[in-house]
This record gives sequence, structure tokens and C-alpha cells, in this order.
Amino acid sequence: MRELSLHILDIVQNSISANADLIEITVIEDITKDILEICIHDNGKGIEPEMLKTVTDPFTTTRTSRKIGLGIPLLKAAAEHCNGRFSIESEVGKGTTVKASFQHSHIDRAPLGNMSETILTLVTGNPEIDFIYLQNVNNRKFEFDTKKIKNILQGVSMNNIEVISWLKDYLNENILSLYGGV
Repeated sequence: MRELSLHILDIVQNSISANADLIEITVIEDITKDILEICIHDNGKGIEPEMLKTVTDPFTTTRTSRKIGLGIPLLKAAAEHCNGRFSIESEVGKGTTVKASFQHSHIDRAPLGNMSETILTLVTGNPEIDFIYLQNVNNRKFEFDTKKIKNILQGVSMNNIEVISWLKDYLNENILSLYGGV
């Protein structure tokens, strides 16, 4: 995939399919340590131990519409290709955590991509799910929590056009500020 944000979308789709109602996405960039880390944690149904052993195999999938599942194997390969690591932990009935780290400066590391659009897509496409997004760039932090926003909105839909417009601006402004903009 051309951007890491697309990997995130794909892995989060697994969380949604696992009936998660809370999904936490963390992205940490540390130039000094030359690392970019992605962590996706959900409270979904989890993965059976036997399936967990083979989940990084592209020919392992729970889908009935096709016989391959490339999301996890592609993220694992991308991380390992860029001097990074990949791990997946899961407990049935409790949820799953997927972690990938990359050497930040590696010439083949895909760019992070547009995380504002990624988070906006997830939130507006799945208003019944709560998302927590934490991004840390060289110790500058931004946290976005849909529970807090829904509380402020007092019943106004996250899909309301004015809310979507505000969310887009809010995400863009805060994520850009992590890189020294705004």
C-alpha cells in the first residue's frame, strides 16, 4: 500500500468486523529514535489461538467471499522490510492489539498519509463505534476521543454535515500542529 494510513484503515476494518465498539489507534513518530510506531487496539471478539498462529499467512482468512486475507501480512511485511517489527496479540472475548514499527528514515518506508481523512472516514462511516486516536510526533501530542465529542454534541449525529465539517477542520488543524504547522 502506498500509505500507512491505508494499512490502518484495513486493520481497523478487521476490528469493526470483530464487533468492536471501542477502537484505539496510536501513531508515534520519534525522529531522535528513528522510529514510527502504529498500534491498533480493539475490544472486539478476539482471535482464536489456532487462528492467531496463522493470521500473518496471506492464505488465512475468515472471509467466505475470498480465500486470502492480505491486510495483516502486508503490514507485517512492510514493517519488517523497513527494519521494524510486527506483533499481534489477542484474547477471545477481550480484543486484539496489532503493533507495527518502522525505521522512520528507511528509504522504503511508506509515508504515513492523511491521518485526518483516515480518522474522519472511520468516525463518520461508523458512528456507533467509539474511536480514540492518539498521535505523538517528537513528544507533541494530540488526542481525539469520539466519546468526549459525542458528549459535547448531546445527541447531534456525527454524520451531521456541520459536525463533519468541524471534525475535518479540527483534525487537520491539530494533526498539522504536531509537525510545527498552524
